[in-house]
Amino acid sequence: MNLGILTGGGDCPGLNAVIRAVVQRVHQAGFSTLGILEGWKGLIQDATLPLTPDRTDGLIGQGGTILGSSRTNPFKDADRDLPRLLENLKRHRLDGLIVVGGDDTLGVAHRLKRDHDVAVVGVPKTIDNDLNVTEFTFGFDTAVNIVMEAIDRLRTTAESHRRVMVVETMGRQTGWIAAFAGIAVGADYILVPEVPADLDHCCDVLTRRRAQGKHHGIVVVSEGVQLLHSGLISQYDELDSFGHPRPTGIGPLIARIIEDLTNIETRAVILGHLQRGGAPTASDRILATRMGLAAADLALHHHFGRLVALHQGRIVDVPLDQSVTEIRKLDPSYYEAASAFFR
Repeated sequence: MNLGILTGGGDCPGLNAVIRAVVQRVHQAGFSTLGILEGWKGLIQDATLPLTPDRTDGLIGQGGTILGSSRTNPFKDADRDLPRLLENLKRHRLDGLIVVGGDDTLGVAHRLKRDHDVAVVGVPKTIDNDLNVTEFTFGFDTAVNIVMEAIDRLRTTAESHRRVMVVETMGRQTGWIAAFAGIAVGADYILVPEVPADLDHCCDVLTRRRAQGKHHGIVVVSEGVQLLHSGLISQYDELDSFGHPRPTGIGPLIARIIEDLTNIETRAVILGHLQRGGAPTASDRILATRMGLAAADLALHHHFGRLVALHQGRIVDVPLDQSVTEIRKLDPSYYEAASAFFR
């Protein structure tokens, strides 16, 4: 049996731990693993890397993915790319493919299984924690900790200069990172896509706290917040290959409005890809390892068209098509807990 594995979409702490676990389990069963380089692009261009335990054993604490990644969508130019992809699957005699990615990458996997009977197993991945099929995704905990550490450092300069710091996190459609990190650092205000942005209230909170003697402020904002205030609106300048908008930076816009409304010096920091980088936390290493082992077991037992997921602390498998049905919005109870401190 020969299994392939690819990682697609944005990189994520814990991807290498998944690769390591898959290779180990497949090797233990007496079979081989072929790495596909740069996601679906590697299957289109026939770019591969044989994987063995000695090559992958030390990967558990390494960030990124040794296979590389891309946001290539083989269905965007299906007449050109799909035949090449399917031919390369046959050329390497792959009995199954383990696909590690978010909703876009897994959506491609689902279409390949449904329309072309490609044997696939999915592993959900995103730092945004916005896949409805699983309670938590690996990479999320690392991202929250990175944001928390960054804000802890920014707080000292905010205190020194009596400023408000607006910190923009990732979260194109959901506010999981912003909410969790904001709670962890005791932010003065948190803005997420799920809750209408009320900058008048935000400015009122900051002004009242300054009057009470707090001479700095921390506002955490998710990049996907939609803002309409004083004639200014957040916009997107382009779409990716899956048709998703690329945010252009809501943080600086919010910082400008806060400064205008409060007369408090305000600065914006966009953390951007820092949130994806570096070594995964212990929690993410463990979750990624468990998911990788479970995915390999599914493939080895020919249980294709399935997706591994975390449910009530257990790794289970569900139909792959569930991965593309719905975005997992921020649980309102978390925002309720955060907002208790800025009412």
